[in-house]
Amino acid sequence: MLINPRRGEISAVLGGAERRLCLTLGALAQLERDLAAGDLQSLAQRFSSGRVSADDLITILHAGLVGGGNALTREDVADLDCEDGLAGYAAIAAQLLEAAFGPADEA
Repeated sequence: MLINPRRGEISAVLGGAERRLCLTLGALAQLERDLAAGDLQSLAQRFSSGRVSADDLITILHAGLVGGGNALTREDVADLDCEDGLAGYAAIAAQLLEAAFGPADEA
């Protein structure tokens, strides 16, 4: 997985292809709406707890993939495989959130 923290983007292999993920301002706004978070602070606090559902992972990955320029639906994202299974999805989501918000202890 490649991280470019200056741009808040990462690249990861999902569905057998290397893909760019980025939590752009629009992607963060979509995350706020999809997860019913009132603001960015609430969103950061929610994720810093370390507890996420499978649906949260789909939502985070979808926002990052769309923000990275990938034309995928939530259903497409839900069907993408990841080499390391659940741990891989979680690691990609964590890296993406860290690229956007900084390390969890700074969020």
